[in-house]
Amino acid sequence: MTDFEPDDYSPDTLALHAGHTPDRDTLSRAVPIYQTTSYLFRDTGHAADLFELKKPGNIYTRLSNPTTDALEKRLAAIHGAAGAVATSSGMAAIFYAVAAITSAGQNFVTGDKLYGGTYTQFCFPLKRFGIEARFVDSRDPADFEQAIDENTRLLYTESIGNPKGNVDDIEGIAEVAHRHKIPLIVDNTVAPPPLFNPFEHGVDIAVYSLTKMIGGHGTSLGGAVVDKGDFDWKAAGRYPEITEPDLAYHGVNFWERFGNHEKAVTPGLAYLLKIRLGLMRDLGAAPSPFNSWLFIQGLETLPLRARAHVANAAAVARFLREHPAVTSVDYAGLPGHPDYERARYYFPLGPGAVFGFEIKGGVEAGKRFINAVRLASHVANILDAKTLVIHPASTTHQQLSPEEQLNAGVTPGLIRISVGIENLEDILGDLDQALRRSQEATTEEA
Repeated sequence: MTDFEPDDYSPDTLALHAGHTPDRDTLSRAVPIYQTTSYLFRDTGHAADLFELKKPGNIYTRLSNPTTDALEKRLAAIHGAAGAVATSSGMAAIFYAVAAITSAGQNFVTGDKLYGGTYTQFCFPLKRFGIEARFVDSRDPADFEQAIDENTRLLYTESIGNPKGNVDDIEGIAEVAHRHKIPLIVDNTVAPPPLFNPFEHGVDIAVYSLTKMIGGHGTSLGGAVVDKGDFDWKAAGRYPEITEPDLAYHGVNFWERFGNHEKAVTPGLAYLLKIRLGLMRDLGAAPSPFNSWLFIQGLETLPLRARAHVANAAAVARFLREHPAVTSVDYAGLPGHPDYERARYYFPLGPGAVFGFEIKGGVEAGKRFINAVRLASHVANILDAKTLVIHPASTTHQQLSPEEQLNAGVTPGLIRISVGIENLEDILGDLDQALRRSQEATTEEA
């Protein structure tokens, strides 16, 4: 045993306690739901100080809310990060993370094995706004470097590709980003702490769909941007949005007031305040207080559920690999997978609980499998507590061309499974009966 220091709490403990102290009025142990739009000012001076960012506090729930603030502080704490901004969805978090530092005529470089919704956002809405996404094969950090030019603002990838299940050289990609003085943003939705802390491996900013494992129960939409807080926006020399006066907010200089330096009022929050005041205030994708409260409930059991998810996933992957109806399993936790050693390094507990597998018989067999599951749910979601399955080529990646689907790791007969925390034998039993049904020709086919 060593001397007990609360500052040394583990992420498991922080997931339960960080960001909230019982208030003096009610002494409520649980975080209350502050279901309000606005907040009283003590006087005109207090109001002016809040609007001028001279004092912390709440003005309007589109900007901040005490329940959401507790969620944001808890997310930051389990990452050892400077702060977080919660949003109304994961897609909003991705958009804000990119748009905060990227303008028309500029670009960013991204891995190509992405969730279908992210791929579409990058290809269409951002393109209409004049922001170019340059897709590269994420398996080699050198591919990112070759696509960088003087107008590149960031690098982007996923910690584990969805649904491909690839595990790339995150540290190598981070090294490329930092050599060019640009940040690396990673979507870590499928592997939040304790599975993986991206900030321990060179990542600067993490984005999340809180809807998934963090929320954990399939009840609420939400997202978050978490900033480690030590990227030197000033030294990079290419981010006037942060380092020069912001005319959209009274000429405030986010770097001078909130940058990562000794003179800052609150160090490490410059980028997040640019999101909160430059995007959230004007575009409004704020979470509801009730959803923030539900995400806090999810965070409190996240460490337990995360470990259960990956333990079941490893067993399911081994089962599928040996099943006669399955032709391939894309799970980086299996020996023989090209990313196996890297997965062991980055994800010692297990590389997530979402992966793909191919059924013998292609598309039609895949459809029969989907229609035959009884315990597993056929839904367009991942990583709530239940086991979920879907056919990506006809759903989540339907909007992509056949070539784009293959580049993203989506083959015609691929099934994506999100392994839940049900009893393992029950999961395996359901998969086995559905796989056997998948190999039975229907009357129409016979």
